[in-house]
Amino acid sequence: MMLQYKDIPYTLSRSRRKTASIYIERDGSISVLVPEKLTDVQIGRIIEIKRPQIYKAIAEWDELNAKRYTREYVNGEGFPYLGRSYRLKLVERQKYPLVLRNGFFCLKSKSSPASSAKASASFKAFYRKRGLIWIRRRVSHFSRQMGVAVNTVRVMDLRHRWASCSTNGSVNVNWRTMMAPPTIIDYIIVHELAHLIHANHSSAFWNEVDKVLPDYRDRREWLRRNGASLSL
Repeated sequence: MMLQYKDIPYTLSRSRRKTASIYIERDGSISVLVPEKLTDVQIGRIIEIKRPQIYKAIAEWDELNAKRYTREYVNGEGFPYLGRSYRLKLVERQKYPLVLRNGFFCLKSKSSPASSAKASASFKAFYRKRGLIWIRRRVSHFSRQMGVAVNTVRVMDLRHRWASCSTNGSVNVNWRTMMAPPTIIDYIIVHELAHLIHANHSSAFWNEVDKVLPDYRDRREWLRRNGASLSL
């Protein structure tokens, strides 16, 4: 639900959570998550109290997103996969739309530059297919280590979130994570699995993350600073 408090537009989500949280999403929008019984007046008070932090977070988002890079589907353009950059090579004949071969992303195309829509779809399909194998393996590893039950793992387009999870043990991961280094993908996975233990960002939640990844702060900071560049 899209709402506005004074000069602050935000998306509101109500759930059985016990506390209210405010997030700046990857696209710069504001999400407010509140307990079901919280009134509109109470929500407004929370936003007002958090106004300085919201302004600061938006300013940081503007600064970091200045790094956003729009890639072109031309020979030589670099595309990231598991933290490494591979140059694009346009080829007229090959069996699959996109393959990673001999250190190049080989994209089937009869024109240069390639059609943005088709090329983008090919890359997304590549990241999702490879990502499902990689992420399922890492989720299995960390879920055993953390003692949590995971029923399903999906790699999909989550728009502005890196990952999400539900109380029934479903874990969804953004296909864009496959552009990041493996250590960052692990952080994203552990972060979501910790939510199966604590459905908030309390100190207890971060303690769970710390048990598995003592350097999680460094990984989180890398994602904060470089996340905007992980896009097509």
